[in-house]
Amino acid sequence: MVPFMASSLSDAEAAAPAPAAGHAKPLPVAVLSLIPKLVLRAPRSGAVFGALVMLALLGPILAEENLLKFGWGLVLARHGIDATEGTLGLSMVLGVFASRGLVRIPRRRREPKDVEDDLARAVSLLSTQPNASAGLVRLGDKRILFSDCGQGFIMYARRGRSLIALFDPVGPKHLWAPLVEKFIGEARRSRSRPVFYQVSAEFLPVAVETRLQALKLGEQAVIDLSRFTLAGGDWLKLRRSINRAERDGLCFEYLPADAVPAVLDELQSVSDTWLSAHQAAEKGFSLGTFDRAYLTSGPVALIRLDGRIVAFASLMTTSSDGDAFIDLMRHVPGVHRGMMDLLFVKIMETLKAQGFATLNLGMAPLAGLSGNRRAPAWNHVARQIFEHGERFYNFRGVRAFKEKFDPDWQPRYLVVAGQGLPILSLIDVTLLIGGGLKGLARK
Repeated sequence: MVPFMASSLSDAEAAAPAPAAGHAKPLPVAVLSLIPKLVLRAPRSGAVFGALVMLALLGPILAEENLLKFGWGLVLARHGIDATEGTLGLSMVLGVFASRGLVRIPRRRREPKDVEDDLARAVSLLSTQPNASAGLVRLGDKRILFSDCGQGFIMYARRGRSLIALFDPVGPKHLWAPLVEKFIGEARRSRSRPVFYQVSAEFLPVAVETRLQALKLGEQAVIDLSRFTLAGGDWLKLRRSINRAERDGLCFEYLPADAVPAVLDELQSVSDTWLSAHQAAEKGFSLGTFDRAYLTSGPVALIRLDGRIVAFASLMTTSSDGDAFIDLMRHVPGVHRGMMDLLFVKIMETLKAQGFATLNLGMAPLAGLSGNRRAPAWNHVARQIFEHGERFYNFRGVRAFKEKFDPDWQPRYLVVAGQGLPILSLIDVTLLIGGGLKGLARK
């Protein structure tokens, strides 16, 4: 269940090198080998086995897009069901969850009439927000809780019994603590669990003050554009990749927002091809979706071959600190091995020339978790999944693909109420990003 951030993850995953066959230790063996250590460390063996069951069923949640597929693969493997029978198996397993009250399908509710006004107010604050990823509020699939002064907000959505906030609060940091208290109060009034998804290390002091628990999800790759360059021997392999792509006819193009409507039909075709090839449905919440109004709200970078668009990435930007975020990415599979390298490098060079300071490439799920013997049980099991879960998801390949651009790695966390491993919250986050049971059945 690695909810995976980064809408941008899916294409980076596709571009990442596949793991070598025969070297991965089978995941069930890896997890089972950890049981003695956990039993010795845990005060109650029930908590240990609960943690193992949770990670076996939901292991990936917290990374995005294709990690949903990884989590589903674990469910199938534990029940002896072949992946080709996934839809039937998913219905059976989630049916068991639902019958036990673990998953509650909320009734469809009509949005309040002032939702457009709230969205407009939130968008007007984005220019003061240092993180461009806050632009995901433009999707319109989240509710908005404003601070009392109206200069900050939390974007969130409800799933099951969880009220799930996305990213750090938007606005000045002195507003964070009262906003979080307000959000927790809203969750309690609605008898829901407060959940904060993909928050930064800067959020942790607020978590401590409000007695919330933080679990590390992975690390986010951020490029310092001021020092990005392809000069020098360390960049030889990447230079060769993009030079080969350009020699083979691939061309980069950067479109400002007002030029995007003219190519929407072509972008739609590329998107449909990508979704079909991956047998995927559109996700949401922490992932950009192909919505025409949403896509035209910012610039789009393209790769063309013989005049035809074969890849694109939408970008979100902010003017306050010059941050940019690669959002929705889609490409026609099998066009060229160096296509994604070319797209990423040209985006970085273009944004640097425009004066942007940083570029967010999204998360490497389950990466960078401490293996210290005193680390939480979550860390130990998640590290085993990262090291030995290649049969389900290319964890190390995604990390390696982003690493080639020499990013700064910044931790990201799930923050929840209570102690132990938050099984119910993780289920709700997965269902929210995946589009519910129907969306998970297609991925």
